[in-house]
Amino acid sequence: MSLSVVPRQDHSISRSQMSENAIKVLYRLHKSGFKAYLVGGGVRDILLDLQPKDFDVVTNATPEEIKRLFRNCRLVGRRFRLAHIVFGRDVIEVATLRGHHVDTEEKISKTNAEGRLLRDNVYGSIDEDAERRDFTVNALYYDISDFSIHSYGGGLEDLHARTIRMIGDPNTRYREDPVRMLRAVRFATKLGMTVEEKTAAPIYELAPLLKDIPAARMYEEVLKLFFNGHAENNFNMMREFGLFQPLFPLVDSLLVEDPKGPATKMLQVIMKNTDARVHAEKTVTPAFFYAAILWYPLTQRADDIALESGLSLYDAYYAAMGDVMEQQCRTISIPRRFSTPAKDIWQLQLRFDRNQGTRAFKFIENPKFRAAYDLLLLRADAEGGSVAKSASWWKSFVEAGEEQRSVIARSSNKGGSRNRNSNQRKRRKPANKTATPTDNND
Repeated sequence: MSLSVVPRQDHSISRSQMSENAIKVLYRLHKSGFKAYLVGGGVRDILLDLQPKDFDVVTNATPEEIKRLFRNCRLVGRRFRLAHIVFGRDVIEVATLRGHHVDTEEKISKTNAEGRLLRDNVYGSIDEDAERRDFTVNALYYDISDFSIHSYGGGLEDLHARTIRMIGDPNTRYREDPVRMLRAVRFATKLGMTVEEKTAAPIYELAPLLKDIPAARMYEEVLKLFFNGHAENNFNMMREFGLFQPLFPLVDSLLVEDPKGPATKMLQVIMKNTDARVHAEKTVTPAFFYAAILWYPLTQRADDIALESGLSLYDAYYAAMGDVMEQQCRTISIPRRFSTPAKDIWQLQLRFDRNQGTRAFKFIENPKFRAAYDLLLLRADAEGGSVAKSASWWKSFVEAGEEQRSVIARSSNKGGSRNRNSNQRKRRKPANKTATPTDNND
């Protein structure tokens, strides 16, 4: 790959823009006789005037040598060995410069039949490491020894041209690690860039390879895609490239079946809502996200169970909750600390119509009420009709003062009582076989 070295006086990066702990790691490695570079996103984001989320370091020191230098170091990773230098809550990730694969022991490197890397502990030089990186805009190295930037493969040029370009053959690189397809989407939306034509070309065909990625790893990737303030753009681009289906097969089947249906509307509303909360610095939780995104697969499964088994719809929903969550966890491993509250949010959806009136006072004290109420409002936007009517009642009740709530509750009880009596009369009428025309008019 081509290399250009930009001296300190010709670039804008300053150590004052870096994490203090990252600088400590870089200097200790350098003073101990090792090469040390700040690499990838940390360099890229500073050059784009963005605040880096992480500061990653690469060095020619092996993981074991790094561990000997830092008492606060722990070694992690099986696919590729990494050193985590821990400073309280701040963790600086240090990787050894990677090299090219050769015919060697399986303990060092290994690929499967599809070309995916299963193990990758092959060490090398900075030039080799650059060739092993995914995109040119990430092949940027800040050298602590002379404060220069090493740009490989035209990384700086692509950064200025706002282009995401794969290093090496895209087909081969995606097969090595299919998650790179998701990274291409995420970087494009995060950085406001365009995926270069050759880099984009194989994605649709290779998207099914994501099904082979461990579900636990996919959980982390989904957080990066949808909880970073660019959920809507990521969702739209993933659907364009066929990357959404391998992650959310149950949801995608509904989107294909009814492109203008409530499931499609719900997805757009969820993504916009999540982005708005991130930008407003409000909390976003996986429990609510998965409860919302899987709501319509749940309703479809519950309807099927009720039809097949004769169970009441209420019992069918309970059975469907386990089925839907189990199927989703085959592609994205949702931790129980989030899947359990997601089911609680689902269960509460069934109680909104039955708890209007004076029961509402007790219902709103439920710890999961607020999350369930937020989902009801999203459903109202997606569905309209009776759901919107129910959501409107609850909105007026939730936003009212104590005195107004009592009035709203009493009014609802009176209306509900009349409706119940009316329904009872309607059910009793067919039993009166001697009814006369006069009776029918009453």
